[in-house]
Amino acid sequence: MVRIMCVVSYDGTNYAGYQIQNNGITIQEKIEQALKALHKGKEVQVIASGRTDARVHAVGQTFHFDTTLTIPEKNWKMALNTRLPKDIFIESVHHVVDDFHARYDAIVKEYRYFVLNRKDPDIFVRNHRTHVRDYLDIHAMQEACTYIEGEHDFSAFCSAKTDIKGSKVRTVYHASCQKDGDQVVFVFKGSGFLYNMVRILVGTLIEIGKGERLPSFIIDTINSKDRNKAGKTAPPQGLFLWEVTYR
Repeated sequence: MVRIMCVVSYDGTNYAGYQIQNNGITIQEKIEQALKALHKGKEVQVIASGRTDARVHAVGQTFHFDTTLTIPEKNWKMALNTRLPKDIFIESVHHVVDDFHARYDAIVKEYRYFVLNRKDPDIFVRNHRTHVRDYLDIHAMQEACTYIEGEHDFSAFCSAKTDIKGSKVRTVYHASCQKDGDQVVFVFKGSGFLYNMVRILVGTLIEIGKGERLPSFIIDTINSKDRNKAGKTAPPQGLFLWEVTYR
């Protein structure tokens, strides 16, 4: 038995999320179908670094699986991609040690969120950018980002629908936003993220950018540990799982 780790990118527009579920087609389902075909009908389970929601994308999602097949890494990549739909692509394949775990061995996850900030929408990026027509104060949002960094209880930025029973303390190593033309890019790097945490952070930052709240509102919201105190959850289509880092 050999353990394989893959880096996969996908356009989540037409999927009900990453993880297999009963109410729609998912990324995991398509990957496992491709592996099943390669294994002559034998079921193969994949374990990802984490799950992404419906319409959320990935540039550097990772997963691992065990196999009895002896296939070179470059051939694995070709074999999987020929069996996957065009909106899912295996970027790289690596043989890893037997106890490697795509989820538990991850030390840093990076998410990026893209906003199209102009009066009119762009229909050609509507599935990959969130359109905000109002003026956004980039300096106010940048100041607010500094308050996100560090180890905090992020209960206020976690969806009420979460199934997490334990601690909601997470460490955010980096939080920033930059404006490039009519595009605003938010970047978050952390030890891990709660359910909808990045989207709620972005929704709150956008309200700060619009002048509806002060940058220090982030501090008050973190201290409140109350989801009702934070801003709205930003739409899913602007969010990308960008990279997962291992030791």
